Amino acid sequence: MKFINLLKKELSELINKQMIFGLAVTMIILMLVGNIMETTIDEAVSETYTVNLCDRDDTEFTNALAETLKASGAELKLFEAEGDDYADILKKNKIKNLIIIPEGFTDTLLVDRKQPELISISSMTSAAAMANLTNDNSGALSIIESCLTNSLALEAGMTAEDLALAEAPVTVSETTIIADKSAEISMGAIMNKVMMQNMILPIVVFVLIMMTSQMLITAISNEKLDKTLETLLSAPVSRTSVIGAKMLAAAVVALLNAAVYMVGFSFFVSSATDTVTDEISTSVVGEVLSVETALAQLGLSLSVVDYLFIGIQLFLTIMICLSVSLILGAMVNDTKSSQNMIMPIMMLAMVPYLISMMADINSLPTVFRIAVYAIPFTHTFSAMPNLMFGNNAIFFGGLIYQVAVFAVCMFFALRLFKSDKIFTISLNFGQKQKFKKNSTAENE
Repeated sequence: MKFINLLKKELSELINKQMIFGLAVTMIILMLVGNIMETTIDEAVSETYTVNLCDRDDTEFTNALAETLKASGAELKLFEAEGDDYADILKKNKIKNLIIIPEGFTDTLLVDRKQPELISISSMTSAAAMANLTNDNSGALSIIESCLTNSLALEAGMTAEDLALAEAPVTVSETTIIADKSAEISMGAIMNKVMMQNMILPIVVFVLIMMTSQMLITAISNEKLDKTLETLLSAPVSRTSVIGAKMLAAAVVALLNAAVYMVGFSFFVSSATDTVTDEISTSVVGEVLSVETALAQLGLSLSVVDYLFIGIQLFLTIMICLSVSLILGAMVNDTKSSQNMIMPIMMLAMVPYLISMMADINSLPTVFRIAVYAIPFTHTFSAMPNLMFGNNAIFFGGLIYQVAVFAVCMFFALRLFKSDKIFTISLNFGQKQKFKKNSTAENE
């Protein structure tokens, strides 16, 4: 009963209106940004491509080129513009890009048999990649080059059949193999989907480690500085119950945050990548194999049991953070130093986080791989790819390693809290040396 009361007390302090409001705002923001990215990418990969064209040559050949552009499916918009003040041209016509066919274009190509020049103007309005997707002329230039190639080929006497064969001399049947399993789909489609799935867990784990550590370190340090921890540990209740209540309450709050962030990031990433995945998967010639079906054929689909094991590893990561945070929080000497105490945990979490986002940890040189896997958080960051690609020994070895690390950290945390050192231990970060210097100065 005492433990339940302690747990209720801790939960009531951690779960408040501000926290619930923050989680709700986070979810809304992630969904809103996901919808914005989905709309932007849909516009970028839409079948209708707008070509803004200014034909200063105005010959029969360039007029035929414009008609060919229309026939290719592009939405053609013609503009009249003189001079070389391109910024003013874009501003006056209220457009963000323009392709200019200069005078003498046809003669240079058909008479002189030289490469004529096209003038491509693009307006960069932001440093954000998504904001400039529709401003780039590369797609329009590719269409124009293709049309010119076709025109020159037809003029040279090539038939429509010869031209079609020249444009697509082969058909490609793509097969992706993982271990002894295969699926008739491009590796790009598989990579896009797998990267999207593997992007979510590292972000959630990193955020959880930071939030959990900061939350418990702050709670312990405040209670110690306010002398409420001394009163609580002097109460007629076992110190094991006090620690257990604090850790369980913090774990419940962390898992609540994990659920919200997991759902929010899943929606965000899937909104941003599903359209691109569909575009890649439909590029396969012949019968299109869905990405989900291909993932199942390649053995990359995770089962309920796999997700259960990942959840266990995530829970162990949280418990390791909590046990370490108990020790670090007890060492706080003042309010300012409590903010610095999270640095060791943050550095240990950042190393595997950055590596897992950029490289395969299992492909690192042996010495570096052992060093990275020595960090207990690494096993959670790499949990999903290890299960996907059949590295079960590494996964379950990491699970056992995390249990051992948690047992060691919890052993020292219990010893600290069961002794009187909890009231005197501290890391002064040079405070003692400063105090000695001040004392010496005063004596002089």
